[in-house]
Amino acid sequence: MSTQLDLADIQGNTVVAYGRYGFPAARFVFFRVTSPEDGRLFVAEIASLVTTSVPCPNAEVTTNIAFTYEGLKRLDVPEDSLHGFPDEFSMGMKARRDIIGDTGPNHYEHWDPVWNDEDKKLQHVHIMISINGKEEQYLESRDRKIQQMAQDHKVTQLVGHRGLQSDYQPSAVLPGGKEHFGYSDGISDTCVRGCGESLTDAIGAGKPTGGDPRKPEGWAPLEAGEFILGHPDESYAYPEAPGPPLFSRNGTYMVYRKLHQNVGSFNSYLEAEGARFPGGKEALAAKFTGRWRNGAPLVSFPTEESANQFIKQLTNAQANARSQGASQQDKDRYAELQLQLVAFDYAGDPQGAKCPFGAHTRRTNPRSALEFGNKGAFGTPGALSNRRRMLRRGLPYGRVADPTRDDGDHGVVILLLNADLSRQFEFVQQQWINYGNDFRLANDQDPLLGNNGANENCRAQGRMVIEGDAATGKPPYFCSRMPTLVETRGGDYFFVPSMTCLRMIGLGIIDPT
Repeated sequence: MSTQLDLADIQGNTVVAYGRYGFPAARFVFFRVTSPEDGRLFVAEIASLVTTSVPCPNAEVTTNIAFTYEGLKRLDVPEDSLHGFPDEFSMGMKARRDIIGDTGPNHYEHWDPVWNDEDKKLQHVHIMISINGKEEQYLESRDRKIQQMAQDHKVTQLVGHRGLQSDYQPSAVLPGGKEHFGYSDGISDTCVRGCGESLTDAIGAGKPTGGDPRKPEGWAPLEAGEFILGHPDESYAYPEAPGPPLFSRNGTYMVYRKLHQNVGSFNSYLEAEGARFPGGKEALAAKFTGRWRNGAPLVSFPTEESANQFIKQLTNAQANARSQGASQQDKDRYAELQLQLVAFDYAGDPQGAKCPFGAHTRRTNPRSALEFGNKGAFGTPGALSNRRRMLRRGLPYGRVADPTRDDGDHGVVILLLNADLSRQFEFVQQQWINYGNDFRLANDQDPLLGNNGANENCRAQGRMVIEGDAATGKPPYFCSRMPTLVETRGGDYFFVPSMTCLRMIGLGIIDPT
């Protein structure tokens, strides 16, 4: 439906993830503007460094910028434009805490100091700049350049991050591509129409069409308007956006969340419950997330043996494809096996016998699972989930010093991009992560991301039903008293402007009429 996107006007790491170009590390830097004039000069100078969505395979470092509502207000964006933003953006993440589950252990009183002033009430982050690099030296060089710009224009860099560094939030790929719970990370992405995508790019990454999920005809790219303002979305309409059109077109909303992982609680619960669960703790870990910790999807590889065999084949194929003198047949074989990591739907598992309804990946991207075996509204298998999709970016941070403890500073910095914060991020966070009715699970929460209360088992409230298999007579299994495994440590809602809008902000020439 949509035409080719203007990638040169869309900021980088948006429609195409930087991971595709091999940027394993990042820094997230936050600023506060005191003078509108100085702030605009800072933005205008930063614009010359900002990376677009045009493919950048040879780049050594990237730079991108985003603004909170208060930041745009401080930069004197006209009130008529500000009033065009949705309430959830203007309110900010803290004010939406009851909706998205940032209560109890997730409450902002537990967040990093950079997000709170002395009375822990007022928002004071105005600008976020993200720097992605191929090596630490490139990150450091770009960071110093930005710091100098901020000093020149009297823009305050905010401090107060947990961990070794205090003036920026570091983030980097962990050894082996794992995250702190031991799961393979960064396996799937979302395919957006209009980015020069190939026939196979949408397999497992787009929306299901009802065809064979292992082939291109089983998938289609999602419309750009689900993620980028100023373009038609899945409902054939343009998402609501502030004016004038040039101000919002090719921009998007970004959810920044720093999430701490309670590794000690995860390991202890997995050991205790895994000793009772048929198949052991690795099978239980797979049921929690919908994938084996080696990355193989449960719905395609329901046993640990089949998953291990598949990963062994994939590893050997990768070595052959990357060896000197590799044939095209070797490369095709690797690509074919790699697709099996994402080329699946839940249509063949309508009762959750392979992958539980409550598994993390099935909850956050149900594909056609919410149809429960039906064909879907208007013949669209993913009609109930296509409008809840998001672009997921981000990297782990920190190192686990003691896997038996929850303290320390380690987790994931996650960036979620969408065109409608309420319909996409907030809905998924409230209804699919912290509530389970759409999955016929009452108020059961996501086993990994759900807010289950305090960490102590005596107070933990989490529960997960692992469906049985009527065909084999296998009964369901009930996990209870699950602790909160992931806690929020900071975040906010940001507007990621287009390059055109960024220059308008810097020059102060926004005319909402």
